[in-house]
Amino acid sequence: MDELPIGRRVAYWRGRRKMSQQVFADRLGKSKSWVDKVERGVRRLDKFSVVYEIADVLQVDVQLLLGKEVERRPEAQNCIDQVEVEEIRAALERYDQMSAFFQAVPHSPPLAEMRKAVSHAWLTYQHAKYGVLARALPKLLRDAQAADSAHATTADARDAAHLLGQVYQIASSALRKVGEHELSWLAADRSIAVSQRAGDQLLAGLASYRVGSALRALGRIRPSLEVNVNIANRLAIGGGNDGPKGDRLSVYGMLLLNGAMAAAQIGDSATVRDLLCGAEQASLELGGDFNHYWTSFGPTNVQLHRCATAVELGDGRTAVETHEKMDQVGFHALLPERRAHHFLDIARGYNQIGNVEKASEMLLEGDRLAPSEIRCRPLAHEVLSDVLRRTRGTPPAPIAELAEQMGVGV
Repeated sequence: MDELPIGRRVAYWRGRRKMSQQVFADRLGKSKSWVDKVERGVRRLDKFSVVYEIADVLQVDVQLLLGKEVERRPEAQNCIDQVEVEEIRAALERYDQMSAFFQAVPHSPPLAEMRKAVSHAWLTYQHAKYGVLARALPKLLRDAQAADSAHATTADARDAAHLLGQVYQIASSALRKVGEHELSWLAADRSIAVSQRAGDQLLAGLASYRVGSALRALGRIRPSLEVNVNIANRLAIGGGNDGPKGDRLSVYGMLLLNGAMAAAQIGDSATVRDLLCGAEQASLELGGDFNHYWTSFGPTNVQLHRCATAVELGDGRTAVETHEKMDQVGFHALLPERRAHHFLDIARGYNQIGNVEKASEMLLEGDRLAPSEIRCRPLAHEVLSDVLRRTRGTPPAPIAELAEQMGVGV
């Protein structure tokens, strides 16, 4: 991309936005002939003001047009690459809500259409199709922001804010998966503010969960522990809070599980035990594995976190034993992201006890189930590199092939 002339980059992004030359020209206030000459390199773009105007119409960071170097990995089709990250960043940097005070509100899709798009995005994330999600997220963010602005003074204001809050959370989770932790934190923080306008305690609780996850990824472990536990305590059943019991139990339980992960990262095994116990009680009261508020919370997810916290505490033996005793019916009923994530955790556990063969097997299981969860995550690259380093002699063909495809060496 960086090697292309600016006109070719304009043509590329216009194509990505599915705009004809005529539509693009109309939005710029130029002629179709002018656009054609720019894209063919016949006409130079020698005014920064024009370049910035083009970037605004195309809704991309101006640096992408000016030739900022971007990395496209071989597995870009299945992962979020730097081009998609920059598109998502540009969408997060928009402030349509403020612009609505000074100019006409941009056109936005009907809320019924937005609800379908948001539900589809959640399912895309939970099926670990990160490349597909990355290509949809920039437009979804812009549409949700526009809807929030368009309905700011209408009876649908809370519904529109709720949808935008969800989109920010989807973006936060996806960005964290691929190591974009600062952007993940920004998106989660945006969701907290929007959730308050939506008047939904549970959405705000989940936004706090995303903030806690981003803080953990950034190495801010104690603040992560505090935000998860504090908000969980406020949502505790019996505290006079409204909302469906299943939804509240699920959000409450996930906050406790996230807090347990933070406690494990600082080696606080007593707090890990207490928080897991609280989450287990909530899951038993819930009565099964559900996907309320897109949480996948229930007894099985609690068991997955028992494994994950044991790994974080360096206790691979406990993690593996818990994994081997897990209810397989419940586990296989979980969506692909949860299961593949667990295979990655257990690969780490097997590595900790020196069972490289089983660690390799877990990585391959995860890759067969949800390739993006293994091939796109920096953590998975680290685990695979560790497997290769611990392997004596030539690694088995399947794991060697996976390493080659992921670009991982010893």
